[in-house]
Amino acid sequence: MKKSKKLFAVLLSLCLITVMMPATAFAAEAKTGDIVILHTNDTHCNVEGNLGFAGVAAYKADKLLETDYVTLVDAGDAIQGDVIGALSKGDYIIDIMNAAGYDIAIPGNHEFDFGMDTFLTLVSKANATYISANFLGSDGKSVFKPYEMKTYGDKKVAFVGISTPESITKSTPVFFQDENGNYIYSFCDGNNGKDLYDAVQNAVDDAKAAGADYVIAVAHLGIGESENPWTSENVIANTSGIDVMIDGHSHSVIQDTKVKAKDGKEVILTQTGTGISYIGEVIIKADGQISASLVSGYTKKDSAVAAVISGINANLKAVTEKVIGTCEVDVDDYDADGNRMVRNQEAPAGNFCADAYRAVTGADIGLVQGGGVRAAIKKGEVTYGSLITVNPWSNQLGVIEATGQQILDALEHGAKSAPSESGGFLQVSGLTYDIDTTIPSTVVTDDNGMFVEVSGARRVTNVKVGGEAIDPAKTYTVASSLYILTQEGDGFTMFKGAKEVTKESITDALALVQYLEKDLGGKIGQTYAKPEGRIGIIKAYNSKDIAASIEKAGKDAIKAYKAALARTTKIKSATASKKTSKITVKISGNSNASGFYYHVYNAKGKKVSSLSKTSKSFTTKKLAKGKYTVKVTPYTYVMGEKIYGKITTKKVTVK
Repeated sequence: MKKSKKLFAVLLSLCLITVMMPATAFAAEAKTGDIVILHTNDTHCNVEGNLGFAGVAAYKADKLLETDYVTLVDAGDAIQGDVIGALSKGDYIIDIMNAAGYDIAIPGNHEFDFGMDTFLTLVSKANATYISANFLGSDGKSVFKPYEMKTYGDKKVAFVGISTPESITKSTPVFFQDENGNYIYSFCDGNNGKDLYDAVQNAVDDAKAAGADYVIAVAHLGIGESENPWTSENVIANTSGIDVMIDGHSHSVIQDTKVKAKDGKEVILTQTGTGISYIGEVIIKADGQISASLVSGYTKKDSAVAAVISGINANLKAVTEKVIGTCEVDVDDYDADGNRMVRNQEAPAGNFCADAYRAVTGADIGLVQGGGVRAAIKKGEVTYGSLITVNPWSNQLGVIEATGQQILDALEHGAKSAPSESGGFLQVSGLTYDIDTTIPSTVVTDDNGMFVEVSGARRVTNVKVGGEAIDPAKTYTVASSLYILTQEGDGFTMFKGAKEVTKESITDALALVQYLEKDLGGKIGQTYAKPEGRIGIIKAYNSKDIAASIEKAGKDAIKAYKAALARTTKIKSATASKKTSKITVKISGNSNASGFYYHVYNAKGKKVSSLSKTSKSFTTKKLAKGKYTVKVTPYTYVMGEKIYGKITTKKVTVK
């Protein structure tokens, strides 16, 4: 059943790719009485690029000449992503959206990036009505209205808001918690998608009961496999009553695609990409026919909105255009073929950021998650604004004391999706490591995507700090944004409880500025022209690959791992319960092990219980009375080779 579901998801994704066709220069002309819904998503502070907000406002004005019934909606991730958002914490973007005439908006995950209080203040300032059926407060009720009803002549259209349950990990988890670390906000993320589907269905049903003739879902869900089970297709397939799904989050260009709902009805799915590359247009005709299209090539600009943007830019110019240095090379986040590097492999832009964090703070290690690096540094003059664009989040930089084991867990969590992209993929400074992608990830996360444990083999190997093999028991200082060090962003919970050496200092972007000005003397050189070999990606094995990998790691390092693993694992206790007839084994030692094999044999030497675990305790199933032998074998992976340690045994009697 799981295989068939996965196959269905792959086929559906392929279908979606085929419909990502070039959009029309001008959409179908509306007639008097037609209902026109214009939409954007993932604008990410791109206020003037592509069609721009002035273009959106002008297009809305043109449509109002054709019909009185025009509504402009945004499907999330508007207030953050560039200097204009970072320096104003989203305030300037709300000013521009107000001027452009937005009527309805929903919160995407990045609407929360400047803190909950800041976002709710922005909402109170916005002319648009914010809606979300699945964004809940501590009382279990919707923070915003689940839907907004609009009346157009004798027809009613309900707009149902849907926010991605990934908001918690893809923004900043601490913003959704109280002072004691308890979550007081949620997004209906449980039960493998069912909680989300139920919340949406309830909103749709309520809207229908209130007289809605049509239901338009305005969602920030996406179509990527990593968003399962919360994709827009998942929601459509598990609900009934939605006519159109206006989507966001995955930055996809989708024009008038049909996806079957739970009741078999076809639902239109549409999305405009990112940065206002297109304006989405849904038209509901008087006869009930619905169409969706994407508009590009539109050149008109609304003068009033352009004036608002011009005034804001004038305020920012003195800061953003200040030249603070030069760059001899392109410090890239994408490779020459246009593939993004920072989320699944070493990237020069990631190296630069991680080096900056480490140099400015004096820490042993610098870490930056790939999702935090949003732009390259281009050859030529470097301005303050260009570096803010690289790190646009205004995250505070901090330093903690972390054990080698916590760092190993962080690297493993960051590498869990490789070679696929992940925003939590870790770029590093002062540290090197390899990722063996031939080993499936055994990272366990909870429903919110928060790290729980590594349950089996580790794919991260050959980890070195300052050229020396990492010691799991040793303490290192780690510099990064508080987003991952203390706020559990991207699910990095393993640092919880770590001592904070520096709780808050400067922003991540300012660290880049200081690094360039003070540490590099105002010049970025050839060091950042290409990857340096800080992160190795092992994709497949043959004898040649293994030999090359061992040569890279160093034979001494391999021997050291083997020697460390061979140290005796101690069985602290192995006891049998008279009540349950189960044997419980507890062990200690061997921190170098990836996991342990627990084997239990009866008096005849037959294996009666066996399990591989990372935890240092194990309880068998119910056993018959008699004598048993417990054997514990530690193991790990080094450059793809599975290495076993010394077997430890203990006799136990079940009475």
